[in-house]
Amino acid sequence: MTPSLRSRLLIAGMYGLSALALLAVLATQTSFPFRWEWLFFGAAFGAFQSLAVEVNDRLRASPTVMIVMTAAVVFGRESAAIGAATIVIFGAITPIDVKQRRWFQPIVNAGQFVLSAAVAGAVISIALPAGEFETSDIGRVALGTAIGALLYGAANLSLVTLAVRTVFRKGNLRPWARMRSLVPSQALMGMLGGLLGATYLLVGPVTLPLLFTVFLVGHLAMRAVGQLRQAHESTLGGFIKALEAKDLYTRGHTERVAYFSQITAEEMGFRGDALDRVRIAALIHDIGKLAVPRTLIRKKGPLSEEEYQHMQEHAHLVEDILHEVEFLAPMVEIASGHHSRFDGGGYGGSGHRSGEPPVLESRILAVADAFDAMTSTRSYRLALTQEYAIAELRRSAGSQFDPECVEAFVRALTATGERYGSPTLENEDEARRLAEEAYIA
Repeated sequence: MTPSLRSRLLIAGMYGLSALALLAVLATQTSFPFRWEWLFFGAAFGAFQSLAVEVNDRLRASPTVMIVMTAAVVFGRESAAIGAATIVIFGAITPIDVKQRRWFQPIVNAGQFVLSAAVAGAVISIALPAGEFETSDIGRVALGTAIGALLYGAANLSLVTLAVRTVFRKGNLRPWARMRSLVPSQALMGMLGGLLGATYLLVGPVTLPLLFTVFLVGHLAMRAVGQLRQAHESTLGGFIKALEAKDLYTRGHTERVAYFSQITAEEMGFRGDALDRVRIAALIHDIGKLAVPRTLIRKKGPLSEEEYQHMQEHAHLVEDILHEVEFLAPMVEIASGHHSRFDGGGYGGSGHRSGEPPVLESRILAVADAFDAMTSTRSYRLALTQEYAIAELRRSAGSQFDPECVEAFVRALTATGERYGSPTLENEDEARRLAEEAYIA
């Protein structure tokens, strides 16, 4: 049995069995809502869940939290928890699961949906009146569903995070950024769901078209978020392809530097938005080279003083190229300072202040960039060993590099068990000589 299959069985078993146990308890303690509304909300949940959009790497979102909150209110105090925990099963299997014959995702989805919805339903049941619903109960229900929605989102995110990080390699998972911006919308949708449920209880089934229309508007809002994210990723991808087309020797360099920067930042405690800023800054750190002549980028052998000065300008040019791209603004300063030294020397754009160390993100990026440069084959030098590169980083720690960033990178890289660079070449002069001989030949 492979480690991947073992981890999948562990997560699927844990989530599936926990959900079944909880449903069994709820079945003995609460009343199941044997009503046609249960089928309506279940079908709505399944339909909109199948249309969920990706708002971050392997993280999909939909207005289903609003559906769960609405249903919990409609089912009433005695059935809120079990009703909410059972309608979500309709969304466990998506069309892509059927098409690809997947078993892991449906089981995990069913488990985390049931557990999250049960928590939310239990909270909402406390806010609901024991007797007939009246207009005076609306305020309390709205507050209860807002809290329930936040708990639903927190439980859902925690369970999804655990599953993804257990099953998928850490290096394949991009930072889950911009999550804080989704929290207010989660609470708002929950409160709106509570108000919809209250409206249904006060007015009756005639409000069903209104309910469905609001659910649809929520879906369209989530779809807009997903499309914006895709546009951002496409923009970055276009920049990277343009750069790599100009400099074949750095093909893959950008993604590796982004990966090294990400694992280092994670090791240093970066999370969410802060972690994503480091990743994106790494992806754009060499974009200024698009303004450098290709002959200079691909030159064999050492650069002259004038040529080296020209190459340095790319740290400034990145700001000129990207200053119109609004969503990249926070990352431009980080990228423009990645050639600044820890002791205050070096060069850069707005991210460089002579005599002062650059911002922490730039210091992380500098370590990642230098390591990949040493362990990659370039036009002027063959790749060196990983051990040599780490030794050079440590030798320059305190002057060129931040010692804490260097050690955090070494710890993070060691934890992955991955190897980079040449297996044997540990002499830079020899690496340059061999590259020159290959060029002459």
